[in-house]
Amino acid sequence: MSITGIARNFFAPRWRELERHINGAEELQRQVLSHLVNRAKDTEYGRYHRFDSMKTYDDFVHCCPVNSYEELKAQIDRMRHGEEDVLWPGHVKWYAKSSGTTNDKSKFIPVSKEGLKRIHYKGGADVVAFYLRNNPQSRMFDGRGLILGGSHQPNYNLPDSLVGDLSAILIENINPVVNMVRVPSKQTALLSDFEVKRDRIAREAMKKNVTNLSGVPSWMLSVLNRVMELSGKKHLEEVWPNLEVFFHGGVAFTPYREQYQQLITSPKMHYMETYNASEGFFGIQDDPADKSMLLMLDYDVFYEFQEMGSDTIVPLWGVEKGKNYAMIISTSCGLWRYMIGDTVQFTSTNPYKFIISGRTKSFINAFGEELIVDNAEQGLAYACQQTGAQVLEYTAAPVFMDQNAKCRHQWLIEFSTPPSNLQQFADLLDTRLQQVNSDYEAKRYKNITLQHLEIIEARPGLFNDWLKQKGKLGGQHKVPRLSNTREHMEELLELNKK
Repeated sequence: MSITGIARNFFAPRWRELERHINGAEELQRQVLSHLVNRAKDTEYGRYHRFDSMKTYDDFVHCCPVNSYEELKAQIDRMRHGEEDVLWPGHVKWYAKSSGTTNDKSKFIPVSKEGLKRIHYKGGADVVAFYLRNNPQSRMFDGRGLILGGSHQPNYNLPDSLVGDLSAILIENINPVVNMVRVPSKQTALLSDFEVKRDRIAREAMKKNVTNLSGVPSWMLSVLNRVMELSGKKHLEEVWPNLEVFFHGGVAFTPYREQYQQLITSPKMHYMETYNASEGFFGIQDDPADKSMLLMLDYDVFYEFQEMGSDTIVPLWGVEKGKNYAMIISTSCGLWRYMIGDTVQFTSTNPYKFIISGRTKSFINAFGEELIVDNAEQGLAYACQQTGAQVLEYTAAPVFMDQNAKCRHQWLIEFSTPPSNLQQFADLLDTRLQQVNSDYEAKRYKNITLQHLEIIEARPGLFNDWLKQKGKLGGQHKVPRLSNTREHMEELLELNKK
């Protein structure tokens, strides 16, 4: 029996447990809430919010407020200095560095030992469980997994307080057995200079029998292109003939799908989306034929949802299909009713399956058009399909009023394959956005409120240069797709001139 065959037996019991996501979703979530509240009742936060008296979900809502990072920042900062029993029992050593807030360059998300085990690693294991269930012929464990990670560093120069990208924290704490089936070396994986790391990863991985990839599509593509440069091969399966799956997350895969399919032409190649963030592991694409993801309900994450444009917050069993919700989580890392910043839409409520529709702060609504990232991804996919173009990176922002008193959306796009006619691409994108967003369509009516969108072609490497300038090249960092202000756009346009 192959190593993968042995591994399959290990994951088989979990397949039966996962069936509870279909018929026992509400019960699972109520159990999670009870567990979290009971574990944290003797913390400073738990005592202040009377966790010991909570019996029901309504009690939880009554006693515990909804929080942004700013509301929890003071407690998290004390935890980073070594204080115990603040938001979660005991001492929390690790903090995942995430994109910043209005007031800070970065957020530092606590990652407790329980959170690592019962959220992040459990999610990773379930990804493999689903993949092996769906692919009986898999031999993924008979080779190596190429896993991209960030880096970490001392926090406040205290030996027991460390900050890093979530991926680096996972690599640092992973079971040593896993290191036997992954590449690159731990030393290379945790390098902070992405450009140096990219080259070293490519050189190390080329010599191995890589069967699976894990990482953010944009950064993985950069590494794979380096592999192709070094190898001189035309297709990736010529380097790794047994490559069979890419587990991807972090950013939408739509703009990158065609580039991967051109790079990897093997018919046995699979792609599987995950929703793992610094704050937790939330969703897995359990069905290859369905682009939506299954919400994972028996981790240490309790979910609530706020309908966009409304003050109403509901638990999982109160959501409806098709509505755009901001996600609120409570976790064993000490995040309580925490507004994560992502928005989702449910495609099914039995089981609970969803798509990521955007960010609560990543949208354009300068003129009442309510354009979200999901709309943008659909529009770009359509324009690329019709023109043969390929988008590498993009961002968009409003032009509030130019010298002719005209308002429009301005798109800055870096193409890996540019369209032969940029205006045709812009027309197709604009048309598709009107088809998928009725508010955008209404504002575009006869050019009265909103004029035709504008596309500016970015020079090669612009977005990487911008991220590098901000010290955010590689790791978990990503380009903001939509913005209601012009701050990012103006920085990028200025850099585009150089």
